Amino acid sequence: MKLVSLYPYFKLDNLNSFIVLAIGLFSVLTLVYSLKFIKRHLFQYYTYIILTALAAGAAVLTNNLLLLSVFWGVLGLTLYLLVNLGENDASSVAKKTFIIVGGSDVLMLLGIGIIYYLTGTFQMDRITLHHSPLSSLAYLLIAIAGFAKAGAMPFHSWIPDYAQSAPVPVVAYLPASLDKLLGIYLLARISLDLFVMNNIMNIFLMLTGAFTIIAAVMMAIIQHNMKRLLGYHAVSQVGYMVLGIGTGNPLGIAGGIFHMLNHAIYKSGLFLTAGNVEINTQTTDLDKLGGLARIMPVTYISCLIASLAISGVPPFNGFFSKWMVYQGLIEQLHNTQYLIRTTSILCLVAAMFGSALTLASFMKLIHATFLSQRNNAMGQKRNNEVSWTMWFPPLILAIICAIFGIFANEIPLKYFIFPAVKQVSFLGTWGSGLSTFLIIAGLIFGLFVFRLKALTPVFRQDSAFTGGEVFDLPQTTVSGTEFYQTIKEFRLLQRIYKKAEEGLFDIYTLGKKIVFSISRIFQFLHNGILPTYLVWCLLGMLGLFFVMVR
Repeated sequence: MKLVSLYPYFKLDNLNSFIVLAIGLFSVLTLVYSLKFIKRHLFQYYTYIILTALAAGAAVLTNNLLLLSVFWGVLGLTLYLLVNLGENDASSVAKKTFIIVGGSDVLMLLGIGIIYYLTGTFQMDRITLHHSPLSSLAYLLIAIAGFAKAGAMPFHSWIPDYAQSAPVPVVAYLPASLDKLLGIYLLARISLDLFVMNNIMNIFLMLTGAFTIIAAVMMAIIQHNMKRLLGYHAVSQVGYMVLGIGTGNPLGIAGGIFHMLNHAIYKSGLFLTAGNVEINTQTTDLDKLGGLARIMPVTYISCLIASLAISGVPPFNGFFSKWMVYQGLIEQLHNTQYLIRTTSILCLVAAMFGSALTLASFMKLIHATFLSQRNNAMGQKRNNEVSWTMWFPPLILAIICAIFGIFANEIPLKYFIFPAVKQVSFLGTWGSGLSTFLIIAGLIFGLFVFRLKALTPVFRQDSAFTGGEVFDLPQTTVSGTEFYQTIKEFRLLQRIYKKAEEGLFDIYTLGKKIVFSISRIFQFLHNGILPTYLVWCLLGMLGLFFVMVR
């Protein structure tokens, strides 16, 4: 399907059409949410948001690689400008974001140049590149741009910092939703249409996805700040999308693209609920939160549904897309090549283990924020739910999480995913409707038993005591954040976490150290002493003379 008046510069097809709809949905919900949240720099904020929406839509619809690079650059600029509207060291985070994302944009330009050299065209629907050293280099350069935008490792480190420093609506709009859609869309577009994938490319994507899942979720599970925890999970979930595309079979690719859409929905909702908590309590420190379920019931329900969705708990959407990625990996076990089968087994274990750790960390978040004993020292200013303009958008996203999980085959897969990825066949079946009914029936039965037991209590209540000493119960709380701190005490993990805190896995920190090391060498050489300069001039002349003589 072509936009006749704009073709060949823009093209609407089955892959980008539903992404444009998603961009529109997130833009509207972000604007509604911002009505009460944003108090300063209103003109700049709304201008940047609208410009971001227009550039994102144009980047997805364009059929020209040169135009794609232009709109991609505009998105990098608005990403930089929007984080500067925040606090908490926002300027340094903006610089870090600009360098990582902007640097990857330069690599994308180089990749586009190689494609033009090989094909003589920028028109994307006329490009089909088979395996060669030069084409593989072009694929890698453009894939890095997609990794940096989406937040796959090792180009991820800007996202947790961005999540902590930028205004919450900005985080929910860009790193949580639009940047994931754009980055994975770019990766899917080049993998499905522009390049003919081979086993080496697929293995590279699968290993990158598996490493991103495990490494990021291990960082998320020890976080004490709600927004930073969500930021690391925004990185971890990218691994499932890259992993699905890396399988190379229709089922896995469809699962990766479906997870891209699902993640944008529930992660945007999670960040918006974090904003509600921040507005209500003036903090997102999990150690200072607690007891918000009764005070903020709509926010709590929205956060709970989104947490279950990202953890892959049925019947929500996150489970269905992860299940498709798992099946895509299982299908790879029938591959005749030993390396593909081994990689698939390793990645399948990593993906399932990552889901378990994700559930564990969100149990921590829900307990510490909503279910634990209320912290009287958290500086709470209000004892009621936030304005409807702030609880309505995450509630809508939570409802979509349920609909896209229960009616996955009838709505998102039928109208969005299967038209974009052909020949998808499932290895097994999942009766989402029946499963949902059984889950609800089980919950109702459990509630009935609980209420029946409450009518005839068999336990007496007394003060808590240990070793004969009675504790003042209101001062005794079970911390939801300290439980996982023991993970850092394992000898091997302790070293890894220490290196991570020092920036060993941060490409920005490593790059900065390399640049500063080189600059110190030049500082040593250019010390301002005239005889030293004369010696270098003499050595330079001798070098030139030696070259000319040869």
